[in-house]
Amino acid sequence: KYNIRYIDDKSYPYIQITNEEHPRLIVLRTNKLNERAFGPYPNVYSARKTVDLLNKLYPLRKCSNLQKEPCLYYHLGQCLGACLNQGPIDYKPHIKEITRFLKGDNQEVINKIEKIMIEAANNFEYEKAQEYKEMLDHIKLTTEKQIISLNDLKNRDFIAYVSDENMIAIEIMMMRNGSIIDSKQVVFNYVGTAEEAILSYLDQLYETQVFVDELVFSSNFNLEELNLRFKNKVIIPKIGDKKKILDLAIKNAENNLENYFILNQHKSDKKLKIEKAIKDLFGKNYNRIEAFDNSQLFGTAPISALIVYHNYEFQKKEYRKYHLNSAPNDDYEGIREVIYRRYYRLLMENSQLPDLIIIDGGKGQVSSAEEVLSNLNIKIDVIGLKKNAYHLFESLIYQGKEIKLKKNDPLYHFFASISDEVHRYAISFHRSIRTKENYKSPLDKISGLGPKRKQLLLRSFNSITEIKEASFEDLRKLGLPIKLINEIKEVLK
Repeated sequence: KYNIRYIDDKSYPYIQITNEEHPRLIVLRTNKLNERAFGPYPNVYSARKTVDLLNKLYPLRKCSNLQKEPCLYYHLGQCLGACLNQGPIDYKPHIKEITRFLKGDNQEVINKIEKIMIEAANNFEYEKAQEYKEMLDHIKLTTEKQIISLNDLKNRDFIAYVSDENMIAIEIMMMRNGSIIDSKQVVFNYVGTAEEAILSYLDQLYETQVFVDELVFSSNFNLEELNLRFKNKVIIPKIGDKKKILDLAIKNAENNLENYFILNQHKSDKKLKIEKAIKDLFGKNYNRIEAFDNSQLFGTAPISALIVYHNYEFQKKEYRKYHLNSAPNDDYEGIREVIYRRYYRLLMENSQLPDLIIIDGGKGQVSSAEEVLSNLNIKIDVIGLKKNAYHLFESLIYQGKEIKLKKNDPLYHFFASISDEVHRYAISFHRSIRTKENYKSPLDKISGLGPKRKQLLLRSFNSITEIKEASFEDLRKLGLPIKLINEIKEVLK
């Protein structure tokens, strides 16, 4: 049998402040460390996320080699401009604060991030709020675990949980060889009692075998129940370093439960406000929304992007991309084409239709969409998102009328978020199309010219110009059919 332990031949990552004249923050795996190295950390992703955060907060050098001119970081205030040669730069205050942070004194930074997270949730920027929540998790993982270590070199799991009427937050801090090197956080709903739910979770987690020397539990566990499951590996300390580690685990679990509640409570409150505002304005609720944005560049590569918003969540798996066949400069015809293709197909497949269709455009685009829906005998409300001169959402177009919304109105933020998302998706799609177009060869436009014949031409001639100027006889010598030679001459003329 194999003894599955956290003891293997891999090296763990460290966060290090370099000893250079203009120091940097780096993540590295090595035993050659300076006195300003912090770790080890088993999760390199968390360490890198923490370095990214510190690089945003403290203006240390970012580039591996000094540049000749100041880079973007200097203009963003995230670098002191060592490349400008303005004389000695005092990094000591920044290094002192970074060192304090990595040793666990991070409450000030955590408070700032929590504030940003709540503001993002208030502004309907749920993905940004989730990003900052994950950042908090990474910070806790890479700093708090350094506070206490034990000298007996044993492997332990420290397990604590907190709960309310509906939710449980579990924190498991993993000690290997006497040092806390990793942690696991879980928040989930439960039915019944919290004690039954947490024991069921642990039964699944340690289903096969407990590969640690000791399981250390917080005092809200039942010792008898634990001994039935894990026998002589269980301890519930009342004093000492183990108790201190458990106190930290409890604190982490409380913070995780609180952060989960903040994000989801704000999200729930905003949903109710949006639902009420939509009902007040339109007289009905919209549960499934589909939004379109057409894009083209100087009459080339016209496309349309579709996003789906269902149950107040962006359903990215249902996003769709369309290459348009209509005239590139005819936006109205582009709307007609994509609306017809989308909803004719849904009708043929007997698929779910949306409650609301949103078009990125004004009255003309909305009318074009309504015309197609009418021809398909589909009755769905259509709203236009009118933009200002800076291409920012300005007002709604509904039933031929323009509806202005105040910028502090929840509906303004709601429709602006949809506008931003569909525009982002359309632009990313269109950029990928333009990139592919840039790498296309004129030979790609010749029907009947496959990869082998294309390679034959490129090996026989040094350039497209030489192929273009080649005589009929030269091309026949390569074994090309007469019809294909005529096609080559026609395309390259």
